[in-house]
Amino acid sequence: MMTLAFIVCAYLLGSLSFAVIMSRLFALPDPRTYGSHNPGATNVLRSGNKWAAILTLLGDAAKGWLAVWLAQHFEPQVGKSLLVVAVALAVFLGHLFPVFLRFKGGKGVATALGVLLALNAWLGLAVLATWILVAMVSRLSSLAAILAAVGAPIFAMALALPSEYVLAVVGMSLLLIWRHKSNIQNLLAGKESRIAKKGGNHSE
Repeated sequence: MMTLAFIVCAYLLGSLSFAVIMSRLFALPDPRTYGSHNPGATNVLRSGNKWAAILTLLGDAAKGWLAVWLAQHFEPQVGKSLLVVAVALAVFLGHLFPVFLRFKGGKGVATALGVLLALNAWLGLAVLATWILVAMVSRLSSLAAILAAVGAPIFAMALALPSEYVLAVVGMSLLLIWRHKSNIQNLLAGKESRIAKKGGNHSE
């Protein structure tokens, strides 16, 4: 029963959209009504309010980290790895398909990062470094997110993490890449907007 409660709470926590919450707190338009229509930090940034975007990014990452951290520290040792994996996937799926937003959520970059940092700090930092490096070179947020997602399972295996963790990372990476399918089409067509530009499609 406790295991099920952890998973349900993780999903509900993931369903909290900080893009929508921060937009309301800062009296900004709903991020689902402009730009890419995606409730994520990059789209909130289009509103011109950097603080709202920063807090959205931190909030979405924090909920991923918190859910996994709680599962790691408050569940008995028996079956802990499987519970942590279930909670990690639940909070991530909550962000992608939030019950509070009729199952239409963000693309999961920040939440995935929070989950990875909780699973293993070095894993999270390696993925973050990959995103930053690709973003600095290409100025393409979506490309950075996709390549970071591709690299995540490789880093997980290189760090010799438990097989359950590696499978969870693979699952999240595949979902994240799938959520960027429109961005991939734009990248192939040379139409993807760069980070410094306004408008167009972005990763979050």
